[in-house]
Amino acid sequence: MPLMSAGFRDTRPHNEGLECGRMDRGRGAGRLQVRTWVAYDPGMENVTLPPELERFATEAVAGGRYRDLSEVIAAGVSLLQQAEAAQAAFNTSLEDAEAESERLGFLTADEVHAEMAGIIDQARRAKV
Repeated sequence: MPLMSAGFRDTRPHNEGLECGRMDRGRGAGRLQVRTWVAYDPGMENVTLPPELERFATEAVAGGRYRDLSEVIAAGVSLLQQAEAAQAAFNTSLEDAEAESERLGFLTADEVHAEMAGIIDQARRAKV
């Protein structure tokens, strides 16, 4: 059965901009609950997984690690979101380092080695 329901439909009457609610539960101590409102997207109604991922997801639910397949999918998307945020933070740190080096100048490997050797030597003398 390759199709799994991962969509959430809000049938309450309200203005344009249809929203639907999804309750995400954390896995930390106390299982804190956070409500996140997301726009309903009919494309999220069904999710097709390759057989090996579908088997893994089904086993995760059967093993009691997740409540249902929607929770498995949400956990996977959450990990993807975290990975993308970490990549964006890394890219920003590289850009910041590049800007700093352009502002303050670059050091050669020999200059870095000499500076580190001086710091190590100073630390050794402080211990004696």
